[in-house]
Amino acid sequence: MTRTRILLVDDEPGVRLGMRGYLTARGFDVDEATSLAEAQEQFRAQRPDVAVVDYRLTDGTALELLPRLKEIDAAVPLVVLTGHGSIELAVQAVKEGAEQFLTKPVEMAVLTVVLERLVAQRRERQRLRADQSRTARTSVDPFIGASAAIRGLRAEAERIQHSDSPVLITGETGSGKSVLARWLHEGGPRADAPFVDLNCAALSKDLLDSELFGHEKGAFTGAVNAKQGLLEVADRGTLFLDEMGDMDLAVQPKLLKVLEEKRFRRLGDVKDRRVDVRLIAATHQDLGTATREKRFRGDLYFRVSTLILHVPALRERPEDIPLLAHHFLEEMGRPRGRGGVGLQPDAESALVRYPWPGNIRELRNVLERAVLLSGGGPLSRGDLRFEPATDDTHQEDEHLTLEELERRHIERVLRKENGHVERAALRLGIPRSSLYERLKRLGINRSGFQKPDP
Repeated sequence: MTRTRILLVDDEPGVRLGMRGYLTARGFDVDEATSLAEAQEQFRAQRPDVAVVDYRLTDGTALELLPRLKEIDAAVPLVVLTGHGSIELAVQAVKEGAEQFLTKPVEMAVLTVVLERLVAQRRERQRLRADQSRTARTSVDPFIGASAAIRGLRAEAERIQHSDSPVLITGETGSGKSVLARWLHEGGPRADAPFVDLNCAALSKDLLDSELFGHEKGAFTGAVNAKQGLLEVADRGTLFLDEMGDMDLAVQPKLLKVLEEKRFRRLGDVKDRRVDVRLIAATHQDLGTATREKRFRGDLYFRVSTLILHVPALRERPEDIPLLAHHFLEEMGRPRGRGGVGLQPDAESALVRYPWPGNIRELRNVLERAVLLSGGGPLSRGDLRFEPATDDTHQEDEHLTLEELERRHIERVLRKENGHVERAALRLGIPRSSLYERLKRLGINRSGFQKPDP
């Protein structure tokens, strides 16, 4: 659990020393500021959980500071301390954004209780927002199936779910990496905080930089207002970077600094900001190979790959396809008043035999199209419309290593030949002994392709 950070704003060194010692001894992290200007700088950089502000400072009063702090982050509770309290002053402070108004000399035990309550209230609001977000979306179990591959993935994921270390999820496009990332967050130590996701492949270098780190007003042409980056949005929560292998090399060292120092700078800013996030990254690429080929930084790779989970491709667990299909069909039929939509045996067999280059995402699309276009009743083979290889598939193949391409092609041929090695070798144009050698080297189990004809 991350420690609570307090920003203490007071121009008297003795007061700060006493309060800092008391709060630190009770598990708080304390940052200090002595003026309005320094308070704003510290508030922006350190992202406190609560700010405690003395009313009268050398360059102004708390009434001037409160709206400036609220403009930076309205969610942070503010407490005002004063030696000259009055009802009128308290009302004015509350109007300017103060959650509490306490008169000096303040009892430190009382202040501690106030701080703990304000932090608990803030985190409860975050939890409620997270719960509302989870309720609003359809939750998908990333471990539907009974295959050894998916059981192994579940066991590994459950072992690391409560860790706060970075996680790298590998697997082909559409295999369910983002679903697994969200599952890790929702069952992890930061479940009550935001889950923020960003697809690195969808953005250019400049856009990725701006989305991730934010920018100041005037940082570039068109930056008419300051913008909070997703790192700040994900503070105390989880940042999920999908397709991290496509991240521009110029952005990678900035992300490494965040992971190692928990600091970053907005574009156009000269001051560091503090942030605390757990990183979950995903990629369909082999980052080890990308590192050796200088397409990905080695230091960042070793930092993000503390824990690695590999999501198997759908063709590697064909026995799970009927379970996934029935799950999706029940989910699709319910809002249409059709209940669970069934599958005829020829349709189920066709689903199992299809290679699924788009993995679970493609399976869902094929079934949804069939449900929408069918006349009702269980789906037959004729209701299923499989897509031929697309340009996207070829583009994905361009990112694969030669060994990965070889594996895919051999698996396709074995599937077409029903797992028969001699016929597959003939189709591939190589001796049967060479195919056996490749099967052993690539770890391909031909028995998984021996299915009865529909």
